[in-house]
Amino acid sequence: MSTSEVIVTDGALGYTNLLDASLDALYWALEKVGAPNVEIVVAETGWPSEGEGHDQATIDNARTYNSNLIKHGQFGTPKRPGKGLEAYIFALFNEDLKPKGSESHWGLFYPDMSEVYHVDF
Repeated sequence: MSTSEVIVTDGALGYTNLLDASLDALYWALEKVGAPNVEIVVAETGWPSEGEGHDQATIDNARTYNSNLIKHGQFGTPKRPGKGLEAYIFALFNEDLKPKGSESHWGLFYPDMSEVYHVDF
């Protein structure tokens, strides 16, 4: 979810991940239309832990993405540092009834309630 080096610069603001850049773009747009106090909630975000034909859909990548999201959520964005982010991880459980491939492997847990991988909340 993040790198230690700045990959996108917007004026004086530097971004190490696409989530912050996207959120700040939305914050700028909301300010421009006169709605600077609208709260943003990320309703679904995650990473698949498996998926045929998807080389990046691995347990390690899913764990890294979701762990970084949890840690990062309290720090805010370059435009709004210190303002925590309300975000919901997709999904709690892998879903056996979804199509094969990565679509059925977004959960933190298997349907039998055992962990796919561990994250600390």
